[in-house]
Amino acid sequence: MKLVYFNFFATAMLLSSFIGYAQEQLPGDITADQAQLIVNEANRLSKKEGVVVNIAVVDAGANLKSFLRMDNSYLGSIDVAIKKAKTARYFNAPTGEIGKIAQPGGAIYHIEHSNDGLITFPGGVPIYNSAGYIIGAIGISGGTIEQDHDIATAASKIILKK
Repeated sequence: MKLVYFNFFATAMLLSSFIGYAQEQLPGDITADQAQLIVNEANRLSKKEGVVVNIAVVDAGANLKSFLRMDNSYLGSIDVAIKKAKTARYFNAPTGEIGKIAQPGGAIYHIEHSNDGLITFPGGVPIYNSAGYIIGAIGISGGTIEQDHDIATAASKIILKK
C-alpha cells in the first residue's frame, strides 16, 4: 500500500510541475488580449458589412483562444468558424488557398477529412505578429466566402496597428 501511495504522490508532483510550466505564455503565441482585440475588430467589421457571423481565434497550437457568436448567426457556422481557424493554423495558409489544391485531382484532394475535419474554402487566415511569425489564426463563418475572407484578413491585422 505504501508503494502505491508513493507512486501516486510522485506522479502528482511531476504532473504539477508540468502543469505549472504549461501555464506560462509561450513565445510566439497569441495573447488573450490580442485574440480579443481581433475578435472585437472582426465584430466591428461584420456589423459594418451588415453580416452576422461567428468569429473564432486559435493560438499557435490551434487551440481555441477566443470566440464570438454574433446574435442570430447560424448555429452551423460555429463549428465552421473554428475549423477554418484551425485549418489556417495547421497549414499556415489561408483556407481558400488550401482549397485550390484540395479539389478533385489536386495534390491534397480529400485533405478536409483529416484532423477531425478541415474547412478548405475561404474565411480562415493565419495571424502574424510584428516580427512576421504566425501566432495563431482566425476563422469567420456566416457571410459569403468573400465576406468571411475579407473580414478575417482585415481583423487579423489589427494587432499590427497597436
